Amino acid sequence: MSLVIAGERSGVGKTTVTLALLASLQRRNLKVQSFKVGPDYIDPMFHQYVTGFPCRNLDPVLTSASYVQQCFARHTQGVEYALVEGVMGLFDGVKQESREEIGLVSHSPTPPLQVSPFASTAHIAHLLNLPVLLVIDCSRLSGSVAAIAHGYRSFDPKLKLAGVVLNRVGSDRHLQLLKEALEPLNIAILGILRRQDNITIPDRYLGLVPTAELPQLDASIEKLAHLGHTCFDWERLLPLLKCKPEFPIINLKSKIQNPKFKIAIARDRAFNFYYQENLDLLAELGAELVPWSPLTDVGIPAGVQGLYFGGGFPEIFAEELSLNYSARNAVRTAIVSGMPTYAECGGLMYLCEQIVDFDRKSWPMVEVLPTIAVMGSHLTLGYRQATALQHTPLLPAGATVWGHEFHRSSLSVAPTNPLFELRGYNSPSLPTSEGWLKHRVHASYLHLHFGASPEIPERFLHHCSDFFDY
Repeated sequence: MSLVIAGERSGVGKTTVTLALLASLQRRNLKVQSFKVGPDYIDPMFHQYVTGFPCRNLDPVLTSASYVQQCFARHTQGVEYALVEGVMGLFDGVKQESREEIGLVSHSPTPPLQVSPFASTAHIAHLLNLPVLLVIDCSRLSGSVAAIAHGYRSFDPKLKLAGVVLNRVGSDRHLQLLKEALEPLNIAILGILRRQDNITIPDRYLGLVPTAELPQLDASIEKLAHLGHTCFDWERLLPLLKCKPEFPIINLKSKIQNPKFKIAIARDRAFNFYYQENLDLLAELGAELVPWSPLTDVGIPAGVQGLYFGGGFPEIFAEELSLNYSARNAVRTAIVSGMPTYAECGGLMYLCEQIVDFDRKSWPMVEVLPTIAVMGSHLTLGYRQATALQHTPLLPAGATVWGHEFHRSSLSVAPTNPLFELRGYNSPSLPTSEGWLKHRVHASYLHLHFGASPEIPERFLHHCSDFFDY
């Protein structure tokens, strides 16, 4: 069966509830696979920290509806329990009627949705035929909880509501009022978290602070495990979390014959935004992924034929990155010599001439791209339809893909020959251009998910295969 953890809006405690459930299951020595709706990188880091298994993103915009079903089926094989953390509020998604216009027609057998917006948590629950556990922030209400619960249950009658979690409950009297209000609705209360039990995980401008930057995280996870053990109705919850895959699995068939590649993956506190599926596909296609740190290593790993710089927070560690001159020089030398390189968002910033941080201090970087990444207050956020304007190590000219932007930096100089033409999702504004192609570098603010497009990593590895002959 499995279960979707949803919120009535953002900030109600979905992640706290999800981590408490995962930590409690893990402490019982139960094997549990987690999933996250949407394009987020940081929440999945916490999932993986707790469970020991990579969390998988379920995003039908970046991939497809059929891929969401495939991903869930593939990664629940051999697993006892599974749990899906939603995104934003239960029904927060994108305009459903625009799906055909932008090429997002679902190939799933699920009937067309009449209510739940595309790519919302409710949409994913429909695609996977899973019930929903609704988290309600009760800190500023009592009897009104019934109207909220009733509204969410009745808004989409096809959605299965397994029950609710009452979060941030105050006194015993407060709990009594909440229970009395919900009683006529016959909605199961499957969890109660007190206001004083609230565990705060530090955050900043792009969400939670990543796990690698939290030295006291183990103590917080222990508290969450205790909450999970004591605050939920496990007699009713555990059967709901039991896995029961419903979709057949389609195995990837590589077009690459007997590949032998080494790809250097930048992974440290500065660069840690990667979709696990991207790494998995590269490995399935024959690449040996060699992790290294631009923060602490003196250079790139020996014998690699390609570089992959994911996103992250290079601006937070700009001084350390800048002081590691030997690593910067090694990256620049490799790129100038023709090594295929994929850099997205934070990776793009690292390849610039400089990063100007929030304190307006400038720090020299790799100096491959003739522009400066400047941190600012404006948040660039959203799905983008991107059309490649040139042949790149990842895409042929004219190819159209979907990606996601999420950054607070901008570039001092725009590329004269941009890599992409971008259009926003349901955006009436004119298209913009973005991205750099220099040497054999594909550098862009756009985060790509390879899951439904294995031709992207195949093309990258084909370019890497001839590096030593370049």
